[in-house]
Amino acid sequence: MAKYVPDVKTQRWVVIAPKRKSRPGDDKSVCPFCVGNEALTPPEVYRIGSGEKDKPGWIVRVVPNLFPITDIHEVIIHSPDDTRDIEKLSLDQVTKILTTYRDRYRAHENDGQVLIFCNHGFHAGASLKHPHSQLVVVPKQINLDALSREPVANIVEESETFSVFCPEFSQWPYETWIVPRDGGTRFGDTADSDLPKLAHMLQYTLQRIERVFLKSPVTVSDRTTQFVYNYYIFPGEKWYLRIIPRFIHRAGFELGTGLNVNIVDPVDAAEDLQKIEAIPVGK
Repeated sequence: MAKYVPDVKTQRWVVIAPKRKSRPGDDKSVCPFCVGNEALTPPEVYRIGSGEKDKPGWIVRVVPNLFPITDIHEVIIHSPDDTRDIEKLSLDQVTKILTTYRDRYRAHENDGQVLIFCNHGFHAGASLKHPHSQLVVVPKQINLDALSREPVANIVEESETFSVFCPEFSQWPYETWIVPRDGGTRFGDTADSDLPKLAHMLQYTLQRIERVFLKSPVTVSDRTTQFVYNYYIFPGEKWYLRIIPRFIHRAGFELGTGLNVNIVDPVDAAEDLQKIEAIPVGK
């Protein structure tokens, strides 16, 4: 079982998860997430697609994490394609991924606080290249960081349903949020009809940030040409999807003070992203 230890002064928590040190790296010759290797993962708990459980035919697949952080920890494998992620998949596939997020959120919402997140790239914390997200359930008594969605400023794009913006309090260069315009409740309440719209916003936003990332002079000097980012969906009321591109590393000042240094004004970040046309990748 996961062990939770609080700091007595700040009441911030640490999860002691020794199993994480056994995570595989990408030096493995066989990817456990690829089609045909279903036997290398724990038995699946959810799939979109056809075929038998733990056999080929899936389009999105969910399995328990072999190296869990919390007692409930799942891996959401984005697609059989191990080379393309959200920004390059079809909108239909991205919609299926978000449908899986919503369905798995609903499956666990009575178990605790359901956090869904994606680490894309080694510098963002991914241990395997095959694109995937993760779901963890944190006990309800554990205090999670909850940032306010207001004010919604520095708009990049808006639809009738969602707003994309760079918050005034952005902690990272080109940090971008997607929020429901009606205020929303919990992510698990998202309607089927809104998931394709969210897929559009997520994909186009990542495409825009990627084009800035790959040519930006502020990007970490030791990066490869891979676009590196994290995103997560806040598990509580008034949900938001927060995208954190990894342009920079955190260093001694941030670690020692708890203060964040953002070297790109969010106003400028939003203006830069507005100028970029997203690239349709098909349905």
